[in-house]
Amino acid sequence: MNKITISKFSAEFLGTLVLVLMGCGSAVIAGANGTNGVGLLGISFAFGLSVVAMAYTIGHISGCHINPAISIGMVLAGRMKVGEAALYILAQLLGAIAGAAILYAIASGKSDYLIGVNGLGQNGYGELSPGHYSLVAGFWAEVVLSFIFLLVVFGSTSSKNINGGFAGIAIGLSLVLIHIVGIPITGVSVNPARSIGPALIVGGGALTQLWLFIIAPILGSILSAVVWRYVLNQD
Repeated sequence: MNKITISKFSAEFLGTLVLVLMGCGSAVIAGANGTNGVGLLGISFAFGLSVVAMAYTIGHISGCHINPAISIGMVLAGRMKVGEAALYILAQLLGAIAGAAILYAIASGKSDYLIGVNGLGQNGYGELSPGHYSLVAGFWAEVVLSFIFLLVVFGSTSSKNINGGFAGIAIGLSLVLIHIVGIPITGVSVNPARSIGPALIVGGGALTQLWLFIIAPILGSILSAVVWRYVLNQD
């Protein structure tokens, strides 16, 4: 790999690591209800602020995808080559696993922490859904929320957008909004890497349900790329 490729790979690795560590970490460490917890809104903002922070840190290096669904969407929208997207996705997966591993190392330092009980902010449906929403509800939520999220990404980063300098803020705030609505349903993925990292370490049901949080965000990304490229982004 040349120097530019290494920089992009490293940026995507570190950005995804931060997203998982800080976003999932807010749920595991600071998310409890009550005076010592940040609650649903706090967790939502932790995910969104992680994206904002990373967008202005690594955005000029890699574009700050930190999400395989975004990289796939960029390919379909004609903004990225397949080979480069594959490299991004590898970096994102490794970064998510590293972020989840670091979170586990920190969380397990608390005497009453049990990974089978407290988890690592993994996603789930049915009995593993925070609000006990069904598989069907979880699937539709992830497809639609991913579709909306990718539209914001496409629109805010478009070369035709005169407010492109604020793309990181728009994308981060849209992720906050998505989490406010979606946390009770699945815990919110809209990002296969964000789901894969914690699930691999937690195992059990989180791992058996992981397929939904890979397929649904990618499907939402594909639909969004098609709508953006052939319906909304007309010359």
